[in-house]
Amino acid sequence: MKIESVETLFEEEIKDLYDSEKQMVRALPKLVKAATAGDLVNAFQEHLEVTKTHVDRLEKVFQLVEAKPKSKSCEAMKGLVAEGQEAIEQDGKAIFRDVMLIGAAKRVEHYEIAGYESAILLADSMGNEEAADLLRQTLTEEEEADETLENLCEQLLESLTADTEEGDRKQRAGS
Repeated sequence: MKIESVETLFEEEIKDLYDSEKQMVRALPKLVKAATAGDLVNAFQEHLEVTKTHVDRLEKVFQLVEAKPKSKSCEAMKGLVAEGQEAIEQDGKAIFRDVMLIGAAKRVEHYEIAGYESAILLADSMGNEEAADLLRQTLTEEEEADETLENLCEQLLESLTADTEEGDRKQRAGS
């Protein structure tokens, strides 16, 4: 496709985001099933519901620019989803898999954050405040999801460190 206007570029950007969000609607239930830490399961479940609203919001953005809601295959998201699948399939301690799932999910969030920031700049440059505002709502939710994942990862790693230190103390006491 030949890009000859900001409007065309914007449409391409939101098509990419639309496909990304739809891929996440399909991928998040797998993360929910694979996660073992209760807070992580809840975070993934909550983000699944939020992601469904992102799809709806993007459909509203398409309407605002009088374009048909259409996906453009997002190869980057396919790769990120594949990395998440690799984390799901890992053997070993559940806590390590949970940390890997968080890492995979954070990479997705960072990709989405970059995409929404770009789309907002384009919407602003077109003077489409309503589209920019809708995209900012989603950007804020993606940033919140990233922060939640960061906090959960820190908690899991702190509990792992505490368990290791407790095990070391017991081992020294038994020696």
